[in-house]
Amino acid sequence: MLEKNVDLNGKTILVTGAAGFIGANLTLALLKNVGQVTVIGIDNMNDYYDVSLKEFRLNQIRALEKTVDGSFVFVKGSIADRNCVDGIFAKYEPSVVVNLAAQAGVRYSIENPDAYVESNLIGFYNILEACRHSFDDGKRGVEHLVYASSSSVYGSNKKIPYATEDKVDNPVSLYAATKKSNELLAHAYSKLYGIASTGLRFFTVYGPAGRPDMAYFGFTNNLVKNVTIKIFNYGNCKRDFTYIDDIVTGVQAVMQCAPLPNEDGVKYSIYNIGNNKPENLLDFVEILQDELKAAGVLPEDYDFEAHKELVGMQPGDVEVTYADVSALERDFGFKPDTGLRDGLRKFAQWYREFYA
Repeated sequence: MLEKNVDLNGKTILVTGAAGFIGANLTLALLKNVGQVTVIGIDNMNDYYDVSLKEFRLNQIRALEKTVDGSFVFVKGSIADRNCVDGIFAKYEPSVVVNLAAQAGVRYSIENPDAYVESNLIGFYNILEACRHSFDDGKRGVEHLVYASSSSVYGSNKKIPYATEDKVDNPVSLYAATKKSNELLAHAYSKLYGIASTGLRFFTVYGPAGRPDMAYFGFTNNLVKNVTIKIFNYGNCKRDFTYIDDIVTGVQAVMQCAPLPNEDGVKYSIYNIGNNKPENLLDFVEILQDELKAAGVLPEDYDFEAHKELVGMQPGDVEVTYADVSALERDFGFKPDTGLRDGLRKFAQWYREFYA
């Protein structure tokens, strides 16, 4: 059950991972759309990928801030630093918290597990504790905690499309395990302390100024350098690619609807946000190279066939992701609908401008 009771206008909103792909785009949207809003952004600006992209996103936010009524405060710090998190809550008293800070990437979690435990488990625990104590001394406290989960929690489930009611007890990567742990921790804190929380399982988010570790971005970088790209599972993977603007629209809608107690008396909900249309990886790459040529990133006579290699499945990967978004559509009247070609066209145009 939902309660449309969180008016964002005039509120202070904490966005963790504010220099990240989703966090920065959400911050931009809040400043554009809400009016009198104060967004507190925290990001540790780590070098998991090119920091200049994070700086680019922050500069976009700072430029927009000068033209709108809302304000943006940036804190360089880690959510794994308890003192930093507690200090932000004490100083700014956010009404809504959107936790997007996390160590991302399935494959990287195999090589660097410590980073995932620190950010995704300890960091999220610190956010939950801060939300819990925001009610101390009779204060109003956090009205709604929204946090990023992931489609990876579905593991190698055979039933598709993936629905939030499905069993998700068999993660195939540490990253997936940390995201499922986030959902369990949030449920416990909602049950124990009455914190209204909503988890969002994102499905393969892409778009301009996205993450370079994602396939579309990595493929582009390699094709530009004439490096052969590896297409896993011999091109037989399918992904529910979701354009960034659709993700942000969904997050904003969810932020304004804190869950009422469910049948167990817990203010807790989970939603998928995906395009509800899985695309074959080979088709995806064909569309990408078409749009890169159209944008002038690749020459018209680029020999794509000479630059692709079909290889086996990577550890931790799954063959298909496919979101059942019926609950999202039912409760918010919205579902992602940006076509893959349109989304990749915007990425290709941005890539040309950014790297020109």
